[in-house]
Amino acid sequence: MSRILLGVSGGIAAYKSLEFIRLATATGHSVRVVQTPTSQRFIGAASFEALTGAPVLSNEFERDPARGAFPGQEPPAHEPLSHLALVANADLFLIAPASANTLAKLAHGLADNLLSGCALAAICPVIVAPAMNNHMYEHEATRANLQILRERGVEVVEPGVGRLASKGEEGVGRLADPARLLEVCEAVFAGRSSIGGTASAGWRGLKVLVTAGGTREPIDSVRFIGNSSSGRMGFALAQAARARGAEVTLLAANVALPHPQGVVCHELGTAAELQEACEREFPACDVLLMTAAVADFRPRKPADGKIKKSGRTSLELELEPTADVLAGLATQQRDGQTLVGFAAEHGELAVDYARKKLTEKGLDAVVVNDISRKDIGFDVDMNEVAILAVDAERQETVQHVPRASKTEVAETILDAVERLRGGA
Repeated sequence: MSRILLGVSGGIAAYKSLEFIRLATATGHSVRVVQTPTSQRFIGAASFEALTGAPVLSNEFERDPARGAFPGQEPPAHEPLSHLALVANADLFLIAPASANTLAKLAHGLADNLLSGCALAAICPVIVAPAMNNHMYEHEATRANLQILRERGVEVVEPGVGRLASKGEEGVGRLADPARLLEVCEAVFAGRSSIGGTASAGWRGLKVLVTAGGTREPIDSVRFIGNSSSGRMGFALAQAARARGAEVTLLAANVALPHPQGVVCHELGTAAELQEACEREFPACDVLLMTAAVADFRPRKPADGKIKKSGRTSLELELEPTADVLAGLATQQRDGQTLVGFAAEHGELAVDYARKKLTEKGLDAVVVNDISRKDIGFDVDMNEVAILAVDAERQETVQHVPRASKTEVAETILDAVERLRGGA
């Protein structure tokens, strides 16, 4: 089987690395571990040595009794440099957990400890699995460092969402589960993208247009009709498509999130503005991911100023329908374009409503979630969806995606797009 070099940086999530080793060695892989000095404050070398059957190194100047060899390998006769020999013998270098500090070092080419030195010398595939507090993970510096690594071909296993180390803290930043890490490694060994699906090379140069957020239709100069869409799903899709090598344009309607790194982002407000931007960008795109929640109606005559409450016991608004942006784009679809709609439906008939949307608008796929549930959908980090798709013969398939972070759901949706496009 394959040889995995596991880099462990500082953080409470280091304990999950032990379970990863157990799973990997049980599958037949051989594993060696390099630790940062800080990580040894959380997990000692003896635990890793017991599970791997090999010495653990944390200092580039300490002697390696195995001389860079992995379990099952014959050690060389000479004493090699550890940071060179370990990655030369490895089929893959997984850094899990990857702290914010370690990610910054990797992004900027620092090599001040054994782990970062191995990364700089690695000619094998490198995978990083971030783990940290949500505020650190969402900081612009960390996002920029991750983007730099992605652009260099480093695979990033996005962290999960949930309870964090500090008491009372919740959010994105949990190290991916050990089983997921092993799945990623084996996908790389099989020549596939670490985040699922076929080789990410198929996305390089593909032009992807993503709409996200919710439009707002003005009532007067300060009030509007809107919806609860946060834009998280669309932003996750934009980031995931960019990570796979696509050229991504993101049309963001009233979204209060940091712009994904490497993505061209245009901000807008109303359904009419979204329609105009879509019609401008759509002809050049290969894939449209229409996640934005577009208002179905708008006030017919918005007030120029602010409508005053004093003296009023009621207020009547006359509404008119907005344009169906997605339906209009579908009539312009050219060969080679893939159109994916999104449907936020309420209750048990959600899939039936989505199926009607799929058929009436002539789309390639519709992703639907049930917004009657409070634990998924609008303005939360988790989602659970069904992907309804049709092939070239208009035969329908339905794929249920269990509750997971929107980052993970985004990857599954992109996998479905790849299948629709015959492997992208």
